[in-house]
Amino acid sequence: QVQLVESGGGLVQAGGSLRLSCAASRRTFNTYTMGWFRQAPGKEREFVSAITWLEGVTYYTDSVKGRFTISRDNTKNTVYLQMNSLKPEDTAVYYCAAAPDIATMRRLQPDYWGQGTQVTVSS
Repeated sequence: QVQLVESGGGLVQAGGSLRLSCAASRRTFNTYTMGWFRQAPGKEREFVSAITWLEGVTYYTDSVKGRFTISRDNTKNTVYLQMNSLKPEDTAVYYCAAAPDIATMRRLQPDYWGQGTQVTVSS
């Protein structure tokens, strides 16, 4: 069983920064596209960002472009989401996910999900 373990969530003021981490339990994740989703109270889960594991091609939803940066460390099987200039509307539970390709990721059908980490941005 593959596990994704997120960390780095918390409470921050608007304009602040947080870095989320997601550690994967298996080395075979070097063939997966890794991504982040978020779900705010009363809203559907939405795609935030993704990165292909081998080529490092990145994808972002429009609302976070220029503020969030996804990266990965293949030696640690870990993917990161650096979040800058945070806004109250970024408040949500953030989920790490692993999918065979970006199309599957964007359809919200990854093979694996993390347990989620809470990000709260105060105004």
